Amino acid sequence: MGAETKLQDSIATTMDAMGIAARRAAASLARSTGATRDHALKAAARQLRAHADEILAANGEDMQDARRRGLSAAMLDRLLLDAARIEAMAAGVEAVAALGDPLGRVLAEWTRPNGLVIQRVTVPLGVIGIIYESRPNVTADAAALCLKAGNASILRGGSESFHSSTAIHHCLLAGLEEAGIDPAAVQMVPTTDRAAVGYLLSSMAQWVDVVVPRGGKSLIKRVQDEARVPVIGHLEGICHVYLHAAAGTDMARDVALNAKMRRTGICGAAETILVDRDAAERLIPAVAQALAEAGCEVRGDDTVMGLVAAAVPASEADWSTEYLDAIVSIRVVDGIDEAVRHIERYGSGHTESIVTDDAAAADRFLRDVDSAIVLHNASTQFADGGEFGMGAEIGIATGRIHARGPVGAEQLTSYKYVVRGSGQVRP
Repeated sequence: MGAETKLQDSIATTMDAMGIAARRAAASLARSTGATRDHALKAAARQLRAHADEILAANGEDMQDARRRGLSAAMLDRLLLDAARIEAMAAGVEAVAALGDPLGRVLAEWTRPNGLVIQRVTVPLGVIGIIYESRPNVTADAAALCLKAGNASILRGGSESFHSSTAIHHCLLAGLEEAGIDPAAVQMVPTTDRAAVGYLLSSMAQWVDVVVPRGGKSLIKRVQDEARVPVIGHLEGICHVYLHAAAGTDMARDVALNAKMRRTGICGAAETILVDRDAAERLIPAVAQALAEAGCEVRGDDTVMGLVAAAVPASEADWSTEYLDAIVSIRVVDGIDEAVRHIERYGSGHTESIVTDDAAAADRFLRDVDSAIVLHNASTQFADGGEFGMGAEIGIATGRIHARGPVGAEQLTSYKYVVRGSGQVRP
């Protein structure tokens, strides 16, 4: 038997054991109380704070390796942990614990003419595989949301964040132990070998109910192409800010600047700014100047080139590019119809914003743009479960089946029908 075959067998053995344990834990979690799951989450948050130094040391190893491998500035920013980010992680876990119990909710109830009382009641999805890159905080966010909704999770973080994620996972396990929950409720794949991802996607359908990818385009495409179980997620975050003719100059500038530059490496960062031709001469110089002062490169169409001396000509590819960097494309459009058509053609169905003082125009944009999240007079960087009051999110979903937009604890549930009778038989 060759070395490669032995490795594949070893991964299969490891992953199968994880799947069996996860299914067992999921059955136990489905019977657990919300108070027990919340106890585990609160204990995990305490552990994250208590072991911050160990987490930072582990993250230091990851950052050193990442710099040696030449990762981009955006990737390094995603990977970096500091005291504030660890506190935010712990607070996020506590915020999830503070949410109402998503299980056992009666979504609908009705009585049939024969006396049968029918209820639609929320239940866990089961076992959720989470595959993610770079951001080690996803380890805590994803596990917390899955646990809150009574799901077992199998976490597979990126190789670049392996040490950080492992340290965070240890804190989560301590929380489970304190609450008396099966530790297999939150498992982390113990290898960075990419073959483990392939096995999880293709050979664990009997144990894994759904997969959630969180990362770059290549990772998400691989998951969508190879998965033999349902996938919740989005491929790209090509988000737009549309500056309508009735937009105030200051608000247009401030929203566009924040949408692009607050954090350029997140999926809710704006990649294209659309500007009404009737307001182009008023809005574009002010917006472009603010972006340039923040260190952003502007790529524009012919009109933009004529208004912004430092602009670079935009190519056709720019309109469909997720930069995740300090680069933005700006295009002038002839009104709201053209703005909507541009978004339909080039957008990824993630998040779009209109800036305008015209309520009718705003209502039309919010109605006609078919993206998971649409905003009026607000930055696209609000495309975040925490900002939606969900405590945290496992990702943004752009599909139309099951979950759409920020995927929080409620979106990680399904439902079953509970029917109560009094001896009815069907004629």
